[in-house]
Amino acid sequence: MKVTKLQSIKKTGSYAQRLTELYGAKVFSDRAMRKYLAPEVFTSLKRTLREGCPLDPALAQAIAEGMKDWAIDQGATHYTHWFQPLSNITAGKHDAFLEPTSDGESILKFSPKALFKGEPDASSFPSGGLRATFEARGYTTWDPTSPAFVRDGTLYIPTAFCAYTGEALDQKTPLLRSMEAINTQSLRLLRLLGNTTTHRVLPTVGAEQEYFLIDRALYEQRLDLKICGRTLLGARPPKGQELDDHYCGRIRLRVSDFMHALDEQLWALGVPAKTKHNEAAPAQHELAPMFDSVNIACDHNQLTMELLRVIAKQKGLACLLHEKPFADINGSGKHNNYSLSTDDGQNLLSPSTDPVQNRQFLLVLAAFIQAVDQYGDLLRASAACAGNDYRLGGNEAPPTIISIFLGERLTESLLEAAKGSTSPTHQIQLLNTGVSTLPDLEKDDSDRNRTSPLAFTGNKFEFRMLGSSQSIALTNVVLNTALAEVFSRFSDRLEQAADRDAEIGAIIAEVVAAHGRVIYNGNNYSHVWVEEAKRRGLPVLSSSIEAFDSLIAPKNIALFEKHGVLSAVECHSRHEIMLENYTKLINIEAATMIEMVRRQIQPAVMHYAGRIAHTVNEMRTAGSCSDSIVRILETLTALTDQIDSELNALREAYARSQSLEDVHEHAEYMYHTIRRCMGSLRTSCDAAERIVDSESWPIPTYTDLLLRV
Repeated sequence: MKVTKLQSIKKTGSYAQRLTELYGAKVFSDRAMRKYLAPEVFTSLKRTLREGCPLDPALAQAIAEGMKDWAIDQGATHYTHWFQPLSNITAGKHDAFLEPTSDGESILKFSPKALFKGEPDASSFPSGGLRATFEARGYTTWDPTSPAFVRDGTLYIPTAFCAYTGEALDQKTPLLRSMEAINTQSLRLLRLLGNTTTHRVLPTVGAEQEYFLIDRALYEQRLDLKICGRTLLGARPPKGQELDDHYCGRIRLRVSDFMHALDEQLWALGVPAKTKHNEAAPAQHELAPMFDSVNIACDHNQLTMELLRVIAKQKGLACLLHEKPFADINGSGKHNNYSLSTDDGQNLLSPSTDPVQNRQFLLVLAAFIQAVDQYGDLLRASAACAGNDYRLGGNEAPPTIISIFLGERLTESLLEAAKGSTSPTHQIQLLNTGVSTLPDLEKDDSDRNRTSPLAFTGNKFEFRMLGSSQSIALTNVVLNTALAEVFSRFSDRLEQAADRDAEIGAIIAEVVAAHGRVIYNGNNYSHVWVEEAKRRGLPVLSSSIEAFDSLIAPKNIALFEKHGVLSAVECHSRHEIMLENYTKLINIEAATMIEMVRRQIQPAVMHYAGRIAHTVNEMRTAGSCSDSIVRILETLTALTDQIDSELNALREAYARSQSLEDVHEHAEYMYHTIRRCMGSLRTSCDAAERIVDSESWPIPTYTDLLLRV
């Protein structure tokens, strides 16, 4: 039996050597390319990756051969074009390297065409009307900026996915377009600021991923978890997260074993998983990677979500990535930590003690503020989904109003610059703990604000609104494109200015005056902020349905078209897909709830009420009957009628929803009517759960799910 590289690493060498060799062992990395490609081929490919220039077609055959040989040595028998359709998953069809010959033999074949181009069925994926069933052709094309990898005996080739007519049908294509836009406009602005050394600007992201782990056997007993990924029913447990005893606490042995296996597989695939810990809610955890270019970070996050599910199942667990799998405790988000990095080692969002560098930082910061204020509705839309409508607004999830937290010191620095101060500099402050044996600590510019959707955290912006199941692509498409637009406007002004230093001061002052309304350093959960946000004129988009409409607002279509990121047709198609997905998800939840209540909850409550009634009759026959047991029977009888009434109301509303043809009207109906009916039915069922004995209740309870891992 052939021993894989991963297995041999575990058996030989020092532990430190095994760890370092493990990282990227399954990736067609620089280390692999140097071994399997000729030096001139490697140099040309690296130039493409480094500078973003076109790949030399003459080298395609050598690259394909080298990649195939490497993949086969890693145990691969197949290859696939791995892409990210607009269904929040990844996809790809798998083809064998093995091809029979006419003489009955076989060869291992992987042509340049197979590397560069694939043809999946475009009409079988969400297209928002771009592709009809009889217009099935679509293309995948290799993205050389994201490394290929081997997983489960298959060579995965990251690709973009587009229709036969050229429109993007995936998450990656607009993201790559937006990266080109932000690079172009960043370089333009930097040149005007006197920077002649930077040749490329990359948006970099670290995507923190939250998730729940529950016992697999219990998961299999819950139809709602299996189909919907969240509990549609469940009474509040006696103990939730009130004691704050789970966050960063001891990781249970079973979970630790899972995390260790996850780390090893992520590292082998080149995913720089760095941090793991318990989150605030029981059974909730978080994984945080190191920063990478946003394109690779997006691919890595998709891989992470897939491996979370797969490895959990292998370990007898189930991983829940829904934004709100359990009521009354924390939901799960995905924190998108965004910054702009240059090829010569700068972080454009890093404050500096050097006045010239700090002037650049304040200008970039002003651009970020203007971009978020002008296109905050798009940023809200990027985090809109059915699951997030249950999560946003509480339990450490930010509210639906887009605002920026800067902290008092940074806000003051910005205001000083707006008043004409000579580029206020970043001042380092020390924290004295009052303990002589402990060293003084360098303080960050600001405290953290966990209620803010977009907080500055030292040298990056953390967008906390994204849901745990969502792709990070659209959020970063919005950030890249909006910043590119503002950089473009700033550059227009600086190109015309006689005194650029004075013009920079004027720009910062105008941004603070016109767009400072989006800065809020207080408690975003307070009712005061909601009213204040309305007074400031900030968009308050409470539902995903409202947020989706931002995608087709004329100003936003104009933004995407100007920078070549999305066409009007692509914006409208994505808007329709979002509405359709929302409707389908709520539709599935309603159908699942109807089945669970009709076939499990209702019979259990009736059966238990019958047992109580039988006990009451026996006690009365004996001449003595407790008032308390009669009250229990009366309560159960009332709940039985209430559950039946509310179940019928949900079934009737569900039936009406099926006749709605307009996609927007249908989504609105699901949000306002179906969700309300589901909520009422849940309340009654959960009340019954608190009365029916544990042996008679047909599904695992919250206590079972959250505490038995």
